[in-house]
Amino acid sequence: MQDLLSILFFIKRNKVDKKGLVPIYMRITYSGKRVEISTMRKIEPSRWSTDGNQVRGSSAEAKMINRNLDIMKNKIYDIFQRILDSGDDITSEILKNVYLGNDELKKDIIEMFDEHNSRMKKLVGKDYSFRTLQRYNTTKKHISSFILFNFKRKDYPVMDIDTKFIHSFIYYLKTELDLSHNSSLKYLSYLKKIVRVAYANGWIEKDPFYNFKLKLQVIEREFLTKEEIITLMEKQFTIPRIEHVRDVFLFSCYTGLAYSDVFKLTSDDIVKGIDGSQWIKIKRTKTKTLSSIPILPVAEKIIEKYEHLDSPTGKLLPVYSNQRVNSYLKEIADRCELKKNLTFHMARHTFATTVTLSNGVPIESVSKMLGHRSLKITQHYAKILDAKLSEDMNLLKKRIAIEDGKRMKTFQG
Repeated sequence: MQDLLSILFFIKRNKVDKKGLVPIYMRITYSGKRVEISTMRKIEPSRWSTDGNQVRGSSAEAKMINRNLDIMKNKIYDIFQRILDSGDDITSEILKNVYLGNDELKKDIIEMFDEHNSRMKKLVGKDYSFRTLQRYNTTKKHISSFILFNFKRKDYPVMDIDTKFIHSFIYYLKTELDLSHNSSLKYLSYLKKIVRVAYANGWIEKDPFYNFKLKLQVIEREFLTKEEIITLMEKQFTIPRIEHVRDVFLFSCYTGLAYSDVFKLTSDDIVKGIDGSQWIKIKRTKTKTLSSIPILPVAEKIIEKYEHLDSPTGKLLPVYSNQRVNSYLKEIADRCELKKNLTFHMARHTFATTVTLSNGVPIESVSKMLGHRSLKITQHYAKILDAKLSEDMNLLKKRIAIEDGKRMKTFQG
């Protein structure tokens, strides 16, 4: 490998100063690419030996300059060997930056994830949720395994990330990890955020995600019908933990609250609304936006059922861990003979679709209750049921029939 590395010194004869001296430069060439570094030394042009690559003569000054040039050369070789041993990429530019102390400009992607996630961990509960930190940690794990799989190394220079790297990462997630298209793009979005931090700090010259577009696939979100909700309500459970999970799930069906928001819900979040009835007002864990939700009778009954809950943290409902809840929901679905893949987030879809929109609640109001920042997000949850469409169209038919009848009377008259 050292055969690819060349270090020599030369003078720049076109940069003569007022005293007739010219500067001495060091040229580093590696794999055909070269860079130059000033040695901060000057001499008279006639004293430089091109063949010897040093200052001519045996004067004290000549010996001192030549000794300094040897030190510089040996330092470059030491840096080269150190980088070679580490397994990192080597370029003449990298050798120059390390020598000049500018190696901080060389950032690796896993190193950046470590720094980012470490800072985020200290802000959990303030600026970020624990769930968000988990997603970044999982993304880092996937990136690490991808780099090891594709490049046989532990880290990868962020400056070398390009569209080929991005497409290879997506392919790896889909094939080696068997992730769906949308799940792969979610992890890619976290990588994108880290890469753009590098771009903002000047660690990379251009953003590899600029003009890079991959669209999420439209997925039909499942929700429970009115009949399925009734089946859940009427089912009798003898095991308390199963009954608790069923009740909390139904509570979310009638409030639209996500798991993280139900988990932290306390009596302090129940207030008297503008209409004098009970409302839930809570800042969403995910978006930090305010959700304002009038409490429907079913949700009110569930709150009353657990009003004597002895919780040291003041929780309103008995909410288990997300993993346990989703596990118990599978058991509940089996006992109720529901064919759908019951997950806690399905309750949020059910609220948007079956409970609100299908009963004529405007999408603007649904968006406000869900705590969404835009109607576009709500539209991903909201489906208008065939029954609602049929009802609306029948009303339209009746209105048209009445108007047509009036017109016919006028025409015949």
